[in-house]
Amino acid sequence: MQELHGGVRARSCSGVGLGLRAPHYAYVEEHRPEVPWFEVLVDNYIGKGGAALHHLETIRSDYPFRFHGVGMSLGSTDPLDMSYLAGLRALIDRFEPDTVSDHLCWTSVGGIHTHELLPLPCVEEAVAHVAARIDRVQDYLGRPILVENVSSYLTYRDDAFTEWEFLDAVAERADCGVLLDINNIQVSAHNHGFDAHAYLQGVDPKRVGEFHLAGYEDQGSYLLDTHGEPVHAPVWELYRAALRRFGAVPTLIEWDTNLPKFERLQEEADTARIIRAEELADAA
Repeated sequence: MQELHGGVRARSCSGVGLGLRAPHYAYVEEHRPEVPWFEVLVDNYIGKGGAALHHLETIRSDYPFRFHGVGMSLGSTDPLDMSYLAGLRALIDRFEPDTVSDHLCWTSVGGIHTHELLPLPCVEEAVAHVAARIDRVQDYLGRPILVENVSSYLTYRDDAFTEWEFLDAVAERADCGVLLDINNIQVSAHNHGFDAHAYLQGVDPKRVGEFHLAGYEDQGSYLLDTHGEPVHAPVWELYRAALRRFGAVPTLIEWDTNLPKFERLQEEADTARIIRAEELADAA
């Protein structure tokens, strides 16, 4: 492990982690729950100081971190936001996360941020465009990143191949990792009528560095990715299939809206741990 500031050491992450959210700072600091790692939503800390960073420092002394973001806008035609990347790099230097990830999407156009994770057309031109931007980001940060599949509610008439073929092609071209969001696969599969299990089979196992599990809302004619409910049964079943294909990949319980008490998040993590242990034991 690498030595960090103040004697803290960089530690790799395994098992089932939780997203670190501000309402839970006090609980984590007081109770030091048995959580193997926390994922930090870096957009809440870039360019910030004061209490928020103090809490990160305190919690980082006991737990390894993974960094996750929504601000790279990797698929946009806007120039890369170098001030954002500089702030991210400063946080990486300070907290030494195990991994850094963002989404395979675009969030801005013409300098206007939509605050939405918008899907890309699955065409060769987009593969080349996004891969080149990921390559520049990785060079600037001095490390590989993971890119996450997003939930989607539309497709493009010019799509030349499937979403999973697109994801796999981008990861191969950019030589980056994949954050496979199991909930997002289920949401998009339902919304667009494709086979979620075919998605898993289409992704290169050696690229997958993390799973996300979350909850959606059933809107009747479509599923809406809200990260505001417990993990649904179809997602748990797809998670089992993902474990069988990809193995002991670190897993995150992601809960962002209607945030429950910390103990409820631990219950979701316990379910994931049980499923993970069952599937990995069967595979062994």
